[in-house]
Amino acid sequence: MEEDLNVAKKAELFLGGTVRLPNGFEVPTRVSMSTAGPGAGSASVVFRFGRFRVKKAISWDEGEFQLIESDGRLSILKEGMPFIDEVTIEPVVHHCPDQAFFNLDSRCIFNCAYCTSPRLKVTKSLTNEDIIRMVDESIDRIEAISLTSGVFDSVDMTVDRMVDCVRRLRERYADIPIGVEPYVSDRAHIEMFMDAGATEIKLNLETPSRQIFEKVCPDLSYDGIGILLREAVSIFGRGNVSSNIIYGMGETDDELMHSMDMLAEMGVIPVLRALKCNKINSDALFVAIGDQPRITVERSMRLSLMLKDALMRHGLRPEDCKTMCIRCTCCDIIPFVDI
Repeated sequence: MEEDLNVAKKAELFLGGTVRLPNGFEVPTRVSMSTAGPGAGSASVVFRFGRFRVKKAISWDEGEFQLIESDGRLSILKEGMPFIDEVTIEPVVHHCPDQAFFNLDSRCIFNCAYCTSPRLKVTKSLTNEDIIRMVDESIDRIEAISLTSGVFDSVDMTVDRMVDCVRRLRERYADIPIGVEPYVSDRAHIEMFMDAGATEIKLNLETPSRQIFEKVCPDLSYDGIGILLREAVSIFGRGNVSSNIIYGMGETDDELMHSMDMLAEMGVIPVLRALKCNKINSDALFVAIGDQPRITVERSMRLSLMLKDALMRHGLRPEDCKTMCIRCTCCDIIPFVDI
């Protein structure tokens, strides 16, 4: 029962707003400034309580949650009421704990409504030399390297750029798992990542609904991603391929269940990702799908249990994943790890 309560608190945290820090509080670790993922565009830190961790945007001015420091201990309030009795702030290496996770380029030629990366005022572009230098500097603190990128010129050129980075990293770090989260358009792209030395790959289906997909990702191919996920499993193997499914855009639980079961059956581990609507992407989301009700803690937990059931039936274990979001656990409820 206590564990169920802690899972619910994790969901409440990642679904909720900013954490306000005490006046004068000095964060004991490096503050993360992400250009990809749910926290893109905001300063954030990772809070740990028990075996759970959540990456949260922070502010010294306002917040739905409040961090309290007393006698050397940290706790979190929600709207002034006790919420989590004791938390610690966990070091972030690059983007997440224990990993060097890089966004090669925040620019993107596609116009997915939920994505904040290309809408950020700050453009980020990393060279191979930048990445190797940062990995070298943190090599004793990382257990994996992960890469993602916006499509900043063409799909082919972006794939070539990321593949070259993977190859350089693999030559330098023979034994470290490397995960990639690219956009690919044919089987040859996936084979290039395998040949370069990638360990795991994530190709994002984004939503279980074709109709929603066409509204939020008008430049992408829903059927094409589905076909390439199956190709990825044939190349990387069952359990080494994952795919984000965003919920909160108007899809039904039945649609999600069907999609999770379909992916798990083919050997893909779905990652259930709650929609993050903020001042950066809210206008684009409203144009695409209108106002949507706030995601509840109950729905997040219910969907996570549905996902766990689908994974069990198809023999997939997220805790065996070595890279990217499933390894991190900061933004989602991960079956067999959190619940």
